[in-house]
Amino acid sequence: MPQTRHTEKHFTAGETVRDIVIGMSDGLTVPFALAAGLTGAINSAGIIVTAGLAEIAAGSIAMGLGGYLAAKSDAEHYAKEREREHREVKEIPEEEMKEVEQVFRSYGLSREESAPIVEALTQHPKKWVDFMMRFELGLEKPDPKRAFISAFTIAASYIAGGLIPLAPYIVSVYAKNVDITTALFFSVGLTLLALFVFGFIKGRFTGTRPLRSALQTALIGSVAAGAAFLIARAIS
Repeated sequence: MPQTRHTEKHFTAGETVRDIVIGMSDGLTVPFALAAGLTGAINSAGIIVTAGLAEIAAGSIAMGLGGYLAAKSDAEHYAKEREREHREVKEIPEEEMKEVEQVFRSYGLSREESAPIVEALTQHPKKWVDFMMRFELGLEKPDPKRAFISAFTIAASYIAGGLIPLAPYIVSVYAKNVDITTALFFSVGLTLLALFVFGFIKGRFTGTRPLRSALQTALIGSVAAGAAFLIARAIS
């Protein structure tokens, strides 16, 4: 009887999703809060649009640079730890062998069962270091292009998220029959919908309950924008 080949599907884009979450969540929330706050203080859609676009530009650059530096830091940390493991394998192999044995013992293997595996690893120094990096330190070799990809993904996600709450104000600049209050209501509606959908999708990818993630994301955005609006209204 023919058997269907077993195929496992695993989600492998965790870092990219993390960058999108970072950029999109801030992009939706910060310009939304800024636009709402300015609406409470001034009555000029043009100024709000100008300030919002400036914030999106500055925010996307800052967030992208932060992602770049974080990825570079991860790569430098990995290189430093790998260099240390190389040195320890050469200088204190007995101690490293004990550490390998401890790793296997943590998985339930006895000393006798792990001994031949430990011995085999010592014959392949590079593989030995690879093993120590992954199973002792929990470090995976980073993609050399990761820093640039991370910076671009975060910045692009921030821009995409930031344009959503700003869109009604942009329309109001060119549409004479749309006042700033109407723009605010549309901005609130669009942004809350975007936050809800984004939170739901984020929950699906991250393994949390999608509906709960959607409600939490929308609530955080609402609180941030509401606080900014009320503070600006009180000051003005």
